[in-house]
Amino acid sequence: MEAPEFWDNQEKAQETISALKPIKLALKPFDELEGHVADLEALLELADEEGGEEVLPDAEALLGKLSSSVAKTEFQAMMGQETDPCGAFVGIHAGAGGTEACDWAGMLYRMYTRWAENHGHEIEVVDLGEGDSAGIRTVTFVVRGDYAYGHLRCEAGVHRLVRISPFDSNARRHTSFAAVEVTPELDDDIEVDLKESDVEMETFMSGGPGGQHQNKTASGVRLRHLPSGVVVECRNERSQHKNRKTAMKMLKSRLYRIEQEKREAEMAKLYDEKGQISFGSQIRSYVLHPYQLVKDLRTEVETGNTGAVLDGEIDQFIESYLRSQIGK
Repeated sequence: MEAPEFWDNQEKAQETISALKPIKLALKPFDELEGHVADLEALLELADEEGGEEVLPDAEALLGKLSSSVAKTEFQAMMGQETDPCGAFVGIHAGAGGTEACDWAGMLYRMYTRWAENHGHEIEVVDLGEGDSAGIRTVTFVVRGDYAYGHLRCEAGVHRLVRISPFDSNARRHTSFAAVEVTPELDDDIEVDLKESDVEMETFMSGGPGGQHQNKTASGVRLRHLPSGVVVECRNERSQHKNRKTAMKMLKSRLYRIEQEKREAEMAKLYDEKGQISFGSQIRSYVLHPYQLVKDLRTEVETGNTGAVLDGEIDQFIESYLRSQIGK
C-alpha cells in the first residue's frame, strides 16, 4: 500500500483494502497484547531496581489491562464466520398482544441501542413502524462497528416478557413476545446471488417521523423476493431511490443469512418456509413479576439484575452463547 503505484488502479486498490480490513481487525487485539506485555516488562525491570517499589501500582494497573486484553482476544477468537466483522441489520417485530407487545418491542429496541452505544457503535434506523398507543410494531436498524454482527447474531430468536402490564387497569400479569432478526451488513466483496427479475417492488406513503414531505410522497419501498417470499421495507429517507438502495442491502443480507443457516443445518429452528423467524424459537425469558429474572434458555445463564439487562448489559448472554458453540 505504501508503493507509489498502489493507487494507480483505484478499483484494485479498494479491493485490496477491503480484503485487508478483516485481517487488521483480527490482528488488532494481538498488537494490543504485545504492547501491554512490553510495557509490563519495562515496569517490572524498574521495580527490581533499588527504590522501584513506587512503580508497583502502575504495574498492577497494567496487569489488569493485560488480563482484560487476553479475555478480549480470547472472545474475538470465537468469531470465525466470514461475516462476523461486519455491521448488523437488527429487526424487532412485536408479537400478538397489541399495545403490550408493541411496548415490549420498544423496550428491546432500547436495550440493543444502549448496548451499541456502550460499545461505541454507530446506529442508523432504516425502518420504523410505531405502535398505535405505545411502543413499536416493527423496527429495523443498522449497528455499525467492529464485530457488531459477530456479537449480535446470537440474539436472533423470540424474546418473552412476563410482567404486570402498565396498560391494564386491573393490574394483571401479561406475557408478551417479540421476534428479533439479525443479519450481516454485507461488504461489497461478499457476493449474493440475487437477480433483479426475482425482486418485486412496491412503494407506499411513509408515515411517521420525517415531516410533511415524507407523508405526501410514496418514498417508502417494499421489496419482495419472489422465490423465497422474503419481504423487506425501508422508509427512513425522503428519497425513494435511497430507500430502495438500502432495502436491496437488507434483502441481500437476509438471503445471505438464510443460506448461511441452511449450511449450518439450523434452518428449521430459526426460519419458516418464507424466511421469517419462527415464534417457536424462543431464546430468552425476561420475568419482571412475580420475581425478577432474565434467563437464556439455550445456555441456562441467568441474572436477577433485570434493570441492567434492559439497559443494554447483555454481554454475559452473548459470550456464554458463543462459548457454548465452540467445537459445534
